[in-house]
Amino acid sequence: MRDGKTVWLIDAAYLFNAQESVSPDYNFDYRKLRDRLEQDGSIDRAYYLNSTPNPPTDAQSSFHSWLQTSRPDGPQFRVHLYQLKGRDYDCPHCHRKFSLQVQKGVDVGLATLIVRLAKYNYDNLILSSGDGDLKDAIVHAKEHCNKRFELCVFRWGVSPELQSYADKVHWIDDFATEVKK
Repeated sequence: MRDGKTVWLIDAAYLFNAQESVSPDYNFDYRKLRDRLEQDGSIDRAYYLNSTPNPPTDAQSSFHSWLQTSRPDGPQFRVHLYQLKGRDYDCPHCHRKFSLQVQKGVDVGLATLIVRLAKYNYDNLILSSGDGDLKDAIVHAKEHCNKRFELCVFRWGVSPELQSYADKVHWIDDFATEVKK
């Protein structure tokens, strides 16, 4: 059971891509996942960070609105959206140029929230990301601010460095049927 205030930070692209570790057609429900995490204690604030095209599709806008909907109808997340950035590539085989949209800013947003909120706004941090680049922010929260750290992740794509600092890991794969859409 968690004591004190809890903040949950979500890297949406990580969760979306990693859910395939359960099965290729598996999809989880954010509201059910929040309910499952709150079996260990309430979550005071949850932040959802993602990148979207500009402008976002109607379906994306509707989904992001639903994420902000208060409980019990929605998961009641604070949504932070960043724009996708175009990145140019050269094919090494045919030498053709092409562009892809890539996520930018989410990792910096997560690190900023981890550090900024650590001073006063949480005792427990739940992180849904596998990005090892967040290690320094986690180390700061744990070692300099004495925060408790949990991961809520799929078994696929999680940095061992993040795992080594976790006080608890919620492996979504282990309760995937409970949080299935």
